[in-house]
Amino acid sequence: MTVLAQESAGNAVQSVDWLAIAPPVLAALGALAVLVADLFLPGHRKPLLGRIATAFLVLAALSLLPSAAGDRATFCLTADPGVCSYVADPFAVAVQLLVLGAAALAALLSMTAVRDEGLPAGEYWFLLLSSTAGAALLPASRDLATLIVALEVASLPSFALVGLRRGDGRSSEAALKFFLSSVTATAVSLLGVSFVYAATGSMHLSEVADGLRDIGADLETLAAAGVVLTLVGFAFKTAAVPFHFWVPDTYAGAPLPVAAYLSVIGKAVGFSGLVLVTVEAFPAYGRLWGPVLAVLAALTMTAGNVAALRQRPDRAHGAVRLLAWSSVGQAGYLLVPVAAAAYADEPGRAVGATVAYALMYAAVNLGAFGVAAHVGRTASANRIADYRGLYAAHPAAALALAFFLLCLAGLPPGVVGLFAKVAVFSAAVDAGLGWLAVVMAVNVVIALYYYLAWTAVLFRPPAGPVPAGAGARPRMDGPLTAAIGTAAASGLVLSGAPQLVMRFAADVLL
Repeated sequence: MTVLAQESAGNAVQSVDWLAIAPPVLAALGALAVLVADLFLPGHRKPLLGRIATAFLVLAALSLLPSAAGDRATFCLTADPGVCSYVADPFAVAVQLLVLGAAALAALLSMTAVRDEGLPAGEYWFLLLSSTAGAALLPASRDLATLIVALEVASLPSFALVGLRRGDGRSSEAALKFFLSSVTATAVSLLGVSFVYAATGSMHLSEVADGLRDIGADLETLAAAGVVLTLVGFAFKTAAVPFHFWVPDTYAGAPLPVAAYLSVIGKAVGFSGLVLVTVEAFPAYGRLWGPVLAVLAALTMTAGNVAALRQRPDRAHGAVRLLAWSSVGQAGYLLVPVAAAAYADEPGRAVGATVAYALMYAAVNLGAFGVAAHVGRTASANRIADYRGLYAAHPAAALALAFFLLCLAGLPPGVVGLFAKVAVFSAAVDAGLGWLAVVMAVNVVIALYYYLAWTAVLFRPPAGPVPAGAGARPRMDGPLTAAIGTAAASGLVLSGAPQLVMRFAADVLL
């Protein structure tokens, strides 16, 4: 009896696959490392914290290599080893690569901002790495509880990052708006999760999917309400209409690297969460969430592009607001393949189109924010008009920004942007969503105007005898240059060989 009891106890002990969970764990360890190091480093050595944070992010990205060779899973049920809470499959690895790569670029952008704006270095790097740990955990989560926890771990430090400019009322207001709207969306999602659990009796996505296929008539309404409410929190993170109103004020009030971080990693968290709960957990209710997401995609891209079109060149923080509204429009494009997955025979292909678009968007959008951060070092208002004559003052920065804007518009030489848009467009057509493809085509044309208008400003002659910012504009800072250069190099490589990202995304099947 004693031997049997010992064997039973041994079988109940969970074995942890540390290689599988290495990416979020290393990001979390990096957060603790910079927090402790901040206690002992003197003031003049604080810049070292940024290098430590970046090193941990790079190390976390490299830790994805063992998972790239095949699926890895851990935290599985002892009674059913095939049901796990953490799965490092191709989809999770692709999104984690996006998150950690984007976070590393955001860290490079942050080094200059932390120094110039006098932000508390230890707190900043701790919050950035903590949020990244949550964002890296979410795409590998395979139960609703872990998904919500990962969403909050990614979100809560972001509120503090937005409001980290102490004494700046605009920053505090932006953080408060972000916090209140996010908490409300999360509360609604938690209510939805409780409904889903009550209807199915499980939190694991695969078991939830099985439970919803065989749902009884008496629980049909409860399950349907749970499905819709659960989507709210993730739709908020993607800045989908009507959960988008916080974006322009938050981006304009936050430090620019934080706005860049939210514009990319916030969307990665949102769309990966949406993909998991829809395609993995709620496929039986595709008839419900498919039309909802299709309408949200159409409304989101239209609202974002129309608002970006209305940004005046002389408006304070107009450049950041234009990028903010542009990110809302881009979120609409990201939602199209997710909606198409409800109608497609092979939803994995639609998911691959979303991943391909997200990878392209991450590189070029971070690069655009990098140039905006450079201009904002002297032109604190960061108006679009402040970019006039940028080519005369800093040709490399102007050419880089022009390339990033053309990628976002989907025009040569930004070929990767064109290919990504074609992939999203094809996903809608293949799923029979012709009306959504038409809406997307119209929005792409609308977006061309404001992207090209901003590009033209860069090459116009300076308004006065002295180029705008010439002489006063500082030389490109080292980390800032590295971030912009990395983003530009990524965009150029992918534009020269767009099949690389397409093939990579094609392997992302759920």
